[in-house]
Amino acid sequence: MIYKKTKTVLTACVLAASKLLSQDITPPAVPTGIKSISYELHADVFWQQNSEADLAGYKVYRLNGSNYELAATVKKSRSFYWEWIGSPGVQKKYKISAIDLTGNESQLSSEVIVQTHQMSDDEFLDMTQRAAFRYFWDWGDPNSGLARERWQPNEVDITNTIGGGGFGVMSILVGIERGFITREQGVQRIIKITDFLLNKANRFHGVFPHWIDGSNGKVIKFGVQDGGDLVETAFMIEGLLTARQYFNKQTTDESTIRDRINSIWQDVDWDYYRNGSTGLYWNWSPTMGFNFSDTFIFHGWNETLIAYILSIISPTKAVTIPALSFYRSGWGNGDKIVSTKTYYGFPLSVGTNYGGPLFFTHYSFLGFDPRNKRDWYANYFDHNKNQTLINRAYCIDNPKKFSGYNENCWGLTASYSIPPTGYLAHEPGNDNGTIAPTAALSAMPYTPSESIAALKYFYRTYGGNLWGDFGFKDAFNISKLWFSDGYLAIDQGPIVCMIENYRSLLLWKYFMTAPELKPIFDFTSGKGLFFLDGTDVKSEENIPKEFVLGNNYPNPFNPSTTIEYKISTPSKVTIKIFNSLGKEISTLIDEFKQPGTYAVKFQGSDNSLPSGVYFYQMRTGNYCSTKKMMLIK
Repeated sequence: MIYKKTKTVLTACVLAASKLLSQDITPPAVPTGIKSISYELHADVFWQQNSEADLAGYKVYRLNGSNYELAATVKKSRSFYWEWIGSPGVQKKYKISAIDLTGNESQLSSEVIVQTHQMSDDEFLDMTQRAAFRYFWDWGDPNSGLARERWQPNEVDITNTIGGGGFGVMSILVGIERGFITREQGVQRIIKITDFLLNKANRFHGVFPHWIDGSNGKVIKFGVQDGGDLVETAFMIEGLLTARQYFNKQTTDESTIRDRINSIWQDVDWDYYRNGSTGLYWNWSPTMGFNFSDTFIFHGWNETLIAYILSIISPTKAVTIPALSFYRSGWGNGDKIVSTKTYYGFPLSVGTNYGGPLFFTHYSFLGFDPRNKRDWYANYFDHNKNQTLINRAYCIDNPKKFSGYNENCWGLTASYSIPPTGYLAHEPGNDNGTIAPTAALSAMPYTPSESIAALKYFYRTYGGNLWGDFGFKDAFNISKLWFSDGYLAIDQGPIVCMIENYRSLLLWKYFMTAPELKPIFDFTSGKGLFFLDGTDVKSEENIPKEFVLGNNYPNPFNPSTTIEYKISTPSKVTIKIFNSLGKEISTLIDEFKQPGTYAVKFQGSDNSLPSGVYFYQMRTGNYCSTKKMMLIK
């Protein structure tokens, strides 16, 4: 019995030891490439992704006193961490580790330091584009490469979207140009996307569905729709043609991208979706054809202009009836699209009821450049600018007296809405107090000063309630004290793309080089739609209509504050600081200035000033304005 008992114990020990030896005790590699970007009120830390198959995620440690303490655990699909700090002039230090599924943890990475600071306009734009770009890069489907329809904290819904996917393709081009990713990284993602679209995704007479399964390419029903969605496909083709023109190097990968995009584009049967009519049908179903409740001939003014343009310029399957009459009947709804209405002093060329939600002015114009040209009905740059200014003026007027609306907090468009509404196309005629940041931010080419002011207001006023992993969250409603916890691809994409069109014309430039577009500007081609028109964004960009001395920020301040001001005509400008007794303390500006928007920093610490009330005054010509600020030490 003693022998048997001893043998049993020894066997158990051997098995335990064997199990211990077979258990994974090797930690992941230490994360590398640790970098940081400091902003005004928050900071980003990011790193290169680890490659271990059993990677579980990362741990972020923040220095507290002399010790690094755990600040957050990050999912393996992320290679970034952001933290809301809340004020400029704050320094923090971080280190990162990697963890695997067994619980092994790597050594800590090298240290990275962040230092919040007051930002320039360009820094605000970089910040906003970088964060929104992450929606398409970090939250993109790992199988298809496409954008997912939405993001919510539980990350359960991984439905792929075709229209938002087209916006994502263009966002990747912006990411390359802004240095968020390398060109080679972008090439490889577009290779994945185009392979999926060409070889796996369901298509119906060349047309993609609204939603799609990223794992197998099968249709995911959108309501009763189980077939092709022509408008969503048009947004995808808009993005792909922009990418085809952008990836112009004579390399194997970039040639493959161009060839695949041509195959996808040339296979779309636009004429089939005419169904014998003088317009385009939105959807076709393999089970119901064109005979079901959720399809119809779509007419403008709305988001569908790009579909009509593409249906006319297709090199292989364009509509087979005269282009201009088709365009006027379909897009122009038999010329009923015309508007003669004026709201708040701004005239509309097309549309009804204040022009509609602002996404009408975004989606078709991510690639199609509306400057310097007009069709039968409108110069769409002028129209889009006026519709945006009407939308803003309505929010300032605020006839329904919702909380939060003001000259810097505006923008009604389709977005998430207050529970239990879900999703709603907000506009002046359908207003429940919900503001969507994408409305103002994606209007950047039309209203740069107003849009940048809104961006700063959203960020500085609502902070971490409105800012998340992918930048500004989808929507908020101050009357209901509600902030969305999610994002939508069709809202994040226009933010990235339209800000870039304002900054560099990038997507407008490349899309408009597509040779297929040339006939619509030539009325001898049989496909002429657009005349040349003299209006140009450059004549409007950053030229204030009047002299303005803005509010300083922050206020109260210590040790410094920034004063913004606007010059409408070439002028000699002085800005001076006075104490509460009227004694001049400092001259910040005393020089000739060209028209534009400017900012100057006042360092209270430079003058050893005591706490108290101070005044800053701007003089130029007949203009003089004085405002109050407070230094608190």
